[in-house]
Amino acid sequence: MSLTESVEMYLETIYFIQQDHGHAHVVDIADRMGVSKPSVTKAMNQLKEEGFVNKESYGHITLTKRGVEISELVAKRHKAITVYLERTLKLTSEEASENACRMEHIVSTGMMDAIERFLESDQGSTLRSE
Repeated sequence: MSLTESVEMYLETIYFIQQDHGHAHVVDIADRMGVSKPSVTKAMNQLKEEGFVNKESYGHITLTKRGVEISELVAKRHKAITVYLERTLKLTSEEASENACRMEHIVSTGMMDAIERFLESDQGSTLRSE
């Protein structure tokens, strides 16, 4: 399974649920993403085969080290793009985040580097973790 937008979205969703609750369940992922439970189950089986998630028989889903690394990268891109859109285009936090969610999966490495340089510059101020 390649790192498609769908894979990145599943991993990022599991990452945030796991941060809040220690693990995720199929129903949590389905609710958060607005997809069916059978779709999540199929995706989790594929993600497990690819080494991105651990899926226990009792329903707990957690990210592997590889899954965490990818989801942290996606979350970092999301945050940087959100802040960039807020500061440069003066979008609301909600609008910036919605657009960042779409952009984070297609933005090139060169563009991400440029956004991060801008945010770290005097002109863009420093990107801070929250």
